[in-house]
Amino acid sequence: MKLISINAGKEKTQINKGREEITGIYKSALQGPVQITKLGIEDDFIGSPKHHGGPDQALYVYGGADYQWWEQETGREMLPGMFGDNLTISDLECGNLNIGDFLYIGEVKLQVTSPRIPCSTFATRMEDPQWVKKFSAANRPGFYVRVLQEGTLTVEEDVRVEKYTGETLPLVQVYRDHYEKENRDEANLRKHLASPLSIRMREKYEGELQALLNT
Repeated sequence: MKLISINAGKEKTQINKGREEITGIYKSALQGPVQITKLGIEDDFIGSPKHHGGPDQALYVYGGADYQWWEQETGREMLPGMFGDNLTISDLECGNLNIGDFLYIGEVKLQVTSPRIPCSTFATRMEDPQWVKKFSAANRPGFYVRVLQEGTLTVEEDVRVEKYTGETLPLVQVYRDHYEKENRDEANLRKHLASPLSIRMREKYEGELQALLNT
């Protein structure tokens, strides 16, 4: 696998459900070596800090193989960064990854923390009011990572995946469990919490577990 694109977004206004919003989802490819810090790419605008960004969602990663699937499914050209991804990696399918897996790209080390949950901002960017429904059903969410080792990245660098040796929790299972709440019993919640999930998902499941134990 190779890193085929490094992408960042500038502040942009779009109309979402009749209201103006400021977003950083419109990404453009960056040229030359790009510095990756614990918070991702310095010049990447975060329009909704409540839901995006931070050390556990420093970068959003999407696979070239999943983009190809979408091209076949929709008949649309899908360019790197179109989904708001910061890193686009050839031949990568997120269905093969678990929470906690590591990605090595040059001197940078990343860890998978959570799937991307689609929202209306994404649907507006894709100019498709049914996009959230389509994306949710496809089980190809891409994923957020934390940066364990900072450094610079350059397009065409090799990407190596190393499996996490702790609790096995498939990325797509976390994605499906987000929508299929009937699956979230005590055992399921404890399994999620035993993995190195992003802080936002961890807090969500900690709250659900506490509520369940209090009933």
